[in-house]
Amino acid sequence: MTFDTLTIANNTNTVLGSGVINTLPKNLEQLGITKPLICTDQGILEAGICEILKDNLQDNVIAKFFHSTPANPGEIDVFRAAKMFEEERCDGVIGLGGGSSLDLAKTVALVSTHPGELEQYAVHRNGGYKIGSIAPLIAIPTTSGTGSEVARASVIILNSGEKRIIASPQMIPKVAILDPDFTLSLSPSLTASTGMDAVSHCLEAICSPVKNPSAEAIGLVGLSKSIGEGALLEAFENGSNEKARYDMLAVSTQGGMAFSKGLGAVHAMSHACGKNKELKLHHGTLNAVLLPSVLRFNEEHILDKLPKIRTAMGVNANSDISLTIEELNRKFGLPNNLCEMGLTLEMIPDLALHCVKDMCSVTNPRKMDLEAYIELFEEAFQK
Repeated sequence: MTFDTLTIANNTNTVLGSGVINTLPKNLEQLGITKPLICTDQGILEAGICEILKDNLQDNVIAKFFHSTPANPGEIDVFRAAKMFEEERCDGVIGLGGGSSLDLAKTVALVSTHPGELEQYAVHRNGGYKIGSIAPLIAIPTTSGTGSEVARASVIILNSGEKRIIASPQMIPKVAILDPDFTLSLSPSLTASTGMDAVSHCLEAICSPVKNPSAEAIGLVGLSKSIGEGALLEAFENGSNEKARYDMLAVSTQGGMAFSKGLGAVHAMSHACGKNKELKLHHGTLNAVLLPSVLRFNEEHILDKLPKIRTAMGVNANSDISLTIEELNRKFGLPNNLCEMGLTLEMIPDLALHCVKDMCSVTNPRKMDLEAYIELFEEAFQK
């Protein structure tokens, strides 16, 4: 079964289709990259995807691999990879993997041309204006959820222990290569958690009060395809379904395009939880678990958005969207609450304080403060 190959000029030049990894040589040549640093992880290495990438390189291209990207990468990981970039005299970066590898790659491309610690470039420090041109960057996602391949932000655990956003138009990859063949072997659990990450991007972007009709429309399309037409459930139940994998990779990118409109409390809370280096919590799973509580909390402030959301999701006009998400989470076997993920009630004050400083709070449809986050966390622990 084959599907159309699409070239999309939006946030970045994006190529989507089965086998489009074969466009890598042309894109490297156009960007003048002959010695890329490929930022990936052990799972991608063991799955043989690095070998596929090598097979698609021209003889004059010498690739160096940094395959130690952890879940929720930190500043120390960024500078370890950046040291390899410098020592090997690399001239470009490729992010190959899930959101962690893509975010690490984007930040390595930043520090290769910008001095100093990362906190000075963080959004909560108004650091975006300090970011100029970065090393040429290509993103090749192997999961369908993050949207980082077309987004201007990376999320990194800083040396301070905070998990913060670093963002600038300069951080958008020059090219995103979306080959659904790389997602066919994704496990059901990762399919569900990364897919719900994409759903949360679409939903939070739609609910954001920022006026951006194009981004909202893209978010609604992503929500319709993933939930309304059942692409996510089909990919979960039948991972070899090529159409479902193709559709979900498109949804992932649509979510990344949509959240140029902003996100909300779900992501502020998942960033706070994700900074725990011992638990190594999956970002998409956190978003899925937190989404119902935040939807209920915001409901009175998104009444004008709910009819469009219900239509996109294919539910009736009176459906409770938060209950729909909870039912999906149950089908996917995702945790019911934060306690099941290893977090404890004693952590709430620190988590809530971290959220208040997160820039995603600014675009939540309901005004957020410390008390609001404490209330939300208490519900997310008990539901």
